[in-house]
Amino acid sequence: MTSEGNLLDVADLRTRYPVRRSIADRLARRPRQWVRAVDGVSFSLRRGEMVALVGESGCGKTSTAQTILRMVEATSGTITVDGQNITTLSQRRLRPLRRGIQMVYQDPYESLDPRFRVRQTVEEPLLVHGIGTSKSEREELISSALERAGLAPAALYLNRYAHELSGGQRQRVAIAAALALDPVLLLADEPVSMLDVSVRAGVLSLLDGLRRDGRLGVLMITHDLSTAAHFADRIAVMYLGRIVEYGPARQVVSDPRHPYTKALLSVVPNRDPRVRNAAQILSGETPNPVAIPAGCRFRPRCPIAEDRCADIDPALGPPGSGGSGSGGTLASRVGRAGQYGQASQAGHAGVADVASYPDHEVACLLA
Repeated sequence: MTSEGNLLDVADLRTRYPVRRSIADRLARRPRQWVRAVDGVSFSLRRGEMVALVGESGCGKTSTAQTILRMVEATSGTITVDGQNITTLSQRRLRPLRRGIQMVYQDPYESLDPRFRVRQTVEEPLLVHGIGTSKSEREELISSALERAGLAPAALYLNRYAHELSGGQRQRVAIAAALALDPVLLLADEPVSMLDVSVRAGVLSLLDGLRRDGRLGVLMITHDLSTAAHFADRIAVMYLGRIVEYGPARQVVSDPRHPYTKALLSVVPNRDPRVRNAAQILSGETPNPVAIPAGCRFRPRCPIAEDRCADIDPALGPPGSGGSGSGGTLASRVGRAGQYGQASQAGHAGVADVASYPDHEVACLLA
């Protein structure tokens, strides 16, 4: 179920990884176990919009992005890009579509080949997809991509190796290599977590500016809620393979409803030194994704859990619905998200007025 005009629709996406069985397990004929890395994720993204997927390490954010990109095969669910269902496309049919879906990785020190000059790094995707009929044409595309990524004039960087660049410049080269293919969907996996604080704002502002032309949509994966609040239009908070809170960035940050979101926000430093927030430190460790607890998956760490939380697995729904999932069907939620995406174009820092997008959803019985 999709809404016309959305760039990306993800519906009930599930990704499982098999756990290797020991010889004893095989001899005893114990059933194979599975890691439920992505367990029923649904969201949408429009052109010109930035959606932030937020959560602690190991919650399934990167697995979600890799499944969307078809680097990992989905166990079930659907992925629709620009109106086309790509979930089960063959590799041959998927290859021309990969040009429009690009990924920027977390560590620019690892994602760039140290043997390549900047020119070769940005040229490689052009050669793979057969773009540019001549070397001079490719040279123009390379220079244009570098300057679009903030490396101007491009001539200063074309012949440098990765080790001759700063961390911020390396990440901009990685972004330029993605932009060279003129994608419509950019998946940014923790794009600034490996960079100095002094250059993070520049890279994030670059991503924010790229999507503002209304053609490119950005899915940003981050564990930093303060970054998501400033740059994203919508925030999806993820815990143990599932989205537990989803809505307009300003509303999720100013009025968090899920206990997990509240805990994440409580440790974000406040710019006003006179304001002291009591950090909510969650007890215990994240449950094993091989054996997710019955009922609410956040229950073992939740400070307000009740007995009924062990029996009911809450679905996303409006605050106050008791996790009944009464926020409507995915199609209706995606459609309203589309209306919000259009309105967000005029919002400050990409964030629209809350009234233009009424859907603030939370998966909690007590929210």
